[in-house]
Amino acid sequence: ISAEGVALGAWPRVAMEAPELWVGFVGAGRMAGGLVRGLLQAGKVPASNVLASAPSDKNLDAWREMGCRTTHCNLEVVHRSTLVFLATKPHILPGVLEEIRPAVGSHHIVVSLVAGVTIQTLQRLLPPWTKVLRIMPNLPCVVQAGAMVFSRGTNAGDEEAALLKSLLSSCGLCEEVPESYIDIHTGLSGSGVAYVYLFAEALAEGAVKMGMPGALASRIAAQTLLGAAKMLLETGEHPAKLRGDVCTPGGTTIYALHQLEKGALRATVMDAVEAATNRACDLAKD
Repeated sequence: ISAEGVALGAWPRVAMEAPELWVGFVGAGRMAGGLVRGLLQAGKVPASNVLASAPSDKNLDAWREMGCRTTHCNLEVVHRSTLVFLATKPHILPGVLEEIRPAVGSHHIVVSLVAGVTIQTLQRLLPPWTKVLRIMPNLPCVVQAGAMVFSRGTNAGDEEAALLKSLLSSCGLCEEVPESYIDIHTGLSGSGVAYVYLFAEALAEGAVKMGMPGALASRIAAQTLLGAAKMLLETGEHPAKLRGDVCTPGGTTIYALHQLEKGALRATVMDAVEAATNRACDLAKD
């Protein structure tokens, strides 16, 4: 059986005029799973319209539990979808693009989640008419609280950008940016999640040192971060303004902030974002 002939009876061939959106994932890891979970929970696409491929069943079982269709054939994903997400490891992607290239048509929208692979590279390895977009999610997409940015290639227009933003907004904040911002986003938000976890751990350990049970301290630290972030987003205020609102003359907060300033917290975090951004740029050149 040819790759195109796999399970033909189960899947209608997709055209751009089709009233339904058929979504494919080449690669079925954690980030891809987080995105599809957001799409399904928001009702953006029915599970029966999603097809995911992976070399083994290791990751595909979770997709089947969500009601999605699965396959081991990357070409089948392209044949059965109009919107195709590329979610492989970076070193695997060139071979995958070579494999699927003959099946990519002018009706396809190809969206890459793959770190370090530029739009220019994607367009070079795919047919010249391909509508290409590149997105960079972060780990909280798996709980529909992600921060994502995306950029469009030469042939992707407003319609494709609007479709992608509408879909991904179900997984968190989603902004269109110049591609040059994607590595900065990696340093800020992709890696930044780990900085926040480190800070949450330190907050909780401080409370444990003062006598609070660890599990309770961790829950309160997490809720503190969640509430602070929600206030930033919902008020639109500058962080310095909100920080000032918490401080009272001679109170507990200003004493604590003095200690953080002595530890050069702000400069250290800025250095961390810079280091991660530079590393993302280096990886893109490899």
